[in-house]
Amino acid sequence: MSGKKNGSVLAVLLLLPLACCMHSEHGDCVIKREQEKCMESIASDNDPDRPGCPWMWDNVTCWQPAAVGDMVTISCPEIFVVMGLGDEELAKVSRNCTEDGWSDTFPHYADACTNFDNATEIDLYYASVKALYTVGYSTSLVSLTTAMVILCRFRKLHCTRNFIHMNLFVSFILRAISVFIKDGVLYAEEDSNHCFLRTVECKAVMVFFHYCVMSNYFWLFIEGLYLFTLLVETFFPERTYFYWYIIIGWGMPTACVTVWAVLRLHFDDIGCWDINNNAAIWWVIKGPVVASIMINFVLFIGIIIILVQKLQSPDIGGNESSIYLRLARSTLLLIPLFGIHYTVFAFSPEDVSKRERLVFELGLGSFQGFVVAVLYCFLNGEVQSEMKRKWRSWTVNRYFAVDLKHRHPSLASSGVNGGTQLSILSKSSSQIRMSSLQAETPAT
Repeated sequence: MSGKKNGSVLAVLLLLPLACCMHSEHGDCVIKREQEKCMESIASDNDPDRPGCPWMWDNVTCWQPAAVGDMVTISCPEIFVVMGLGDEELAKVSRNCTEDGWSDTFPHYADACTNFDNATEIDLYYASVKALYTVGYSTSLVSLTTAMVILCRFRKLHCTRNFIHMNLFVSFILRAISVFIKDGVLYAEEDSNHCFLRTVECKAVMVFFHYCVMSNYFWLFIEGLYLFTLLVETFFPERTYFYWYIIIGWGMPTACVTVWAVLRLHFDDIGCWDINNNAAIWWVIKGPVVASIMINFVLFIGIIIILVQKLQSPDIGGNESSIYLRLARSTLLLIPLFGIHYTVFAFSPEDVSKRERLVFELGLGSFQGFVVAVLYCFLNGEVQSEMKRKWRSWTVNRYFAVDLKHRHPSLASSGVNGGTQLSILSKSSSQIRMSSLQAETPAT
């Protein structure tokens, strides 16, 4: 029976690498942290040779010294709270200090602190969330790369507005790539314990990840700011503003992440920097991100107010009214683009509504890049017009290339392209018309 329970506890611990991908406090790191605290307490004990039962670390929690005959009762270890395997905060486990040393825990951890009926459900839940955000980021990566190729390919689409969109696309692409790199480095093996990782490579991955996420939020903010500025300013020097957008979008995250990395290196150099126990240091990154989300929310409300005022203005004609109405509908679609939906959990504590937060931020948020690519590229009227024009041009050139190959093999073999063939045909047809007109005109 004891072996079965030990196997059950081992099963719980094997779930940790999957759960740690998504929790703000990783399960295996909780054990590592508690172990370090226990070792520090043992090292600082002034009377290690006292009679009775000594300090003991049982690979789950730390037991303080006790006299023979004492019974020590503690709450369930924090690891079970992190894993969410039962009502651990109310549960207790005990040990007796006997002449032969510490007794076994009673009730056993597996009985007191876990509800293994939910273990399979939790395992399936985390696996489903990971699969969801993997599919989401993969879909976003493919769609955003395609959108970037389209916007770069057509010169007529090169303008300040689309340059801002392209920077936003790049930030989403980098975010998706950084997620895959982070998962690959930190959680490549199911039994990997990244709490023991202190390599420069591991920390560099986390710095890159935070930079990509932060840049993505800042470019979402710039999109909202750009639309708001278009509506409120009559004279709009786009090129001058664009330089400032570049500085804000890529420069501010660089400064914030650099400060965060220096602070972590000097004051909180623990593990792989993937756990943020020091709230003050973490707000160096979280603060600007939350500020950008809230400012975007204010800009979003301002844009809606301006559009409503313009629609209600008597000076607006029918054509202008339809334009602003279309803008209003488009603005509502930009809610996922601006990141307004992130205000739902922006100020909530990290340990509140963990499951809902994971599904919302990791699951649904991973598809945000795909939504942006669809709204700003694939459904864009200018992009569709250019694609249709290019398709017609390619179709016509291909048609005449095939036609000339059958009618005039010498032209086809001489390497004459479709555009030259079109000019030759048009020139020939004009000469034929002129000769026929001359033939029909009577001699004077």
